[in-house]
Amino acid sequence: MANPQSKIENRKSSDKAAYVRTMFDHIAHRYDLMNTVMTFGQHQNLRRAAARLAQPPRNGLALDLATGTGDFGAALREVEPTCRVVGVDFALEMMGVGRVKYDGSITFAAGDMLQLPISSSQFDCTVNGFVLRNVTDVRQAFAEMYRVLKSGGRAVSLEITSPRTPVWRSIFGLYFDHAMPRIGGWLSGDAEAYRYLPQSVHAFLAPEQVAELMRAVGFRDVAVRRVMLGTMAVYVGTK
Repeated sequence: MANPQSKIENRKSSDKAAYVRTMFDHIAHRYDLMNTVMTFGQHQNLRRAAARLAQPPRNGLALDLATGTGDFGAALREVEPTCRVVGVDFALEMMGVGRVKYDGSITFAAGDMLQLPISSSQFDCTVNGFVLRNVTDVRQAFAEMYRVLKSGGRAVSLEITSPRTPVWRSIFGLYFDHAMPRIGGWLSGDAEAYRYLPQSVHAFLAPEQVAELMRAVGFRDVAVRRVMLGTMAVYVGTK
């Protein structure tokens, strides 16, 4: 069997960004359903909890990176209804679904989170969910978050990770590595996308390494919180 790490590295060298963009556009109309199935209905609660950590201020401006169908941006507005939210993504089909869902309450814009078409020091907070393992340069992603934040602004990232305890890691692996790709392929019609998901998680950095990259670009008060029995990590940093 091919090593998951080698598969991910091969995709990086042959334009991982194009692969990821095409994959997400292909599953756009089933993406929300699959998030509900994969997280046992908890993905919206996870986003709301992470949005609270972002601390969007009253009448503030928030940025949802790799916004997809806009759920994280919507969570920010639940936490602070007066906050204006801009969602940026390069997967246009995903944002098309989001525009229908949220009908103007979020401003959607095409863009790459590694090279944002945004002036520096514009946003009070930035968020992103389930995206860091899909980018080709995590440090650059954090550098762009830092650049577009105002002084004192917060960056919050939500990402899947492997549990630390061996027993729970084994149980999680049975579902995540074996059952979930089959379910995802059946519901979405794209089995490859849901084989890629566990591969990308296993090939990704450990939470402590992610936190170090945040510090390296200038974030202070960096913290990592593990939630959902250690299967999700929330990264928080302040500019």
